[in-house]
Amino acid sequence: MNEIEKLTEEIISFIKERDWERFHKPKDTALALSIEASELNEVFLWKNDKDANIEKIKEELADVLIYSLDLARQYHLDVSTIIREKIKKNSEKYPVSKCSGKATKYTDL
Repeated sequence: MNEIEKLTEEIISFIKERDWERFHKPKDTALALSIEASELNEVFLWKNDKDANIEKIKEELADVLIYSLDLARQYHLDVSTIIREKIKKNSEKYPVSKCSGKATKYTDL
């Protein structure tokens, strides 16, 4: 069992121990993920990067990752596989020869 699978098992145990499975439906998990991502954004609001509270960043980022892993589990998605597939797709959309050193969207390269 790899580390992602172990973490997912810990998340499942946490949810089951609290009898929260009925609340963790894909739509609600996706909404919670979005809310937690917004809370992560809030840590940076009106601040320079160096002024952001690292403890709050860790907490909110952990929440984003927990909900992400839970949503992947609900759809029986292998996180390593879907990340690698997305990196490959992005490599094709953003070839080094066209985008190196640029923050331009692939449609504008």
